[in-house]
Amino acid sequence: MIKLFYSPGACSLAPHIALEEAGAEFDAVLTSTRDGSVSRPEYLAVNPKGKVPALLTERGVLTENPAILGWIAQTYPEARLANLQDSYAFSDTQAFNSFLSSTVHVAFNHWFKPEGWTADPDVAPTVKARAGELIAKHLGLIESRFSDGREWVHGDYTTSDGYLVVFSRWLTLMRAGRIEDYPGLALHRARVQARPAVQRVLEREGLHAL
Repeated sequence: MIKLFYSPGACSLAPHIALEEAGAEFDAVLTSTRDGSVSRPEYLAVNPKGKVPALLTERGVLTENPAILGWIAQTYPEARLANLQDSYAFSDTQAFNSFLSSTVHVAFNHWFKPEGWTADPDVAPTVKARAGELIAKHLGLIESRFSDGREWVHGDYTTSDGYLVVFSRWLTLMRAGRIEDYPGLALHRARVQARPAVQRVLEREGLHAL
C-alpha cells in the first residue's frame, strides 16, 4: 500500500490532491510539521530530510514534490494528470512544478520564517519585506499565464494545478498578499477547490476552502 506522509496545509497538499485525483489506493499518514513529528526517529527513518511530503512506494521512498507528482502522473496515466504522450508538454509541467518548489516555496519560507535565514534578529524584518516583494513578482509571472482565459495552468488540468493552489492558499492564510491582486489566480483557486477530489482532501486534512 502506498503511504503519503503529510502535514495539514503544507506543500504535501499537492501530492495528496494528485493521489486523490488519480483514484489511487493509499494511506494518508499525518506527520505534522508543528508538533515535531517530522523530527522523530520513526519519521527520519522514512525521510532523513525531516520534511514532508514523503511517498512510500513498493520500490522505496520518494521525496520532493516535482518527483512525487511526476511519479503519480506516470503511475496512473488514466487519470491524465500530465501529458505523457508529449515529451515537451510533460517537461513543461515538470518545469513549472520545479519553479513552484525551488523558487515560489522558498520565497514563502523567507516570509513566514525570516528568522531562519539570518543570524541577526534585526535583519529579519528586511528578509521578510524582500520575501514579500519576491512573492509578488513570482505570482505576477504566474498570473500572466491566465491572461489568455485558460482555466488551468497548462490548458488541461494537471498536477501543476493542485500544486499551485498550495501557494494561492498560503498567500491568504499567511497574509503575504491580496488574492484580489491576482484575478486569474483567484479564479483558479476557486476552480481547484471546487473539484470533488480536492474537497475530499481538504476535509481529510481538516482544512476549508478559501
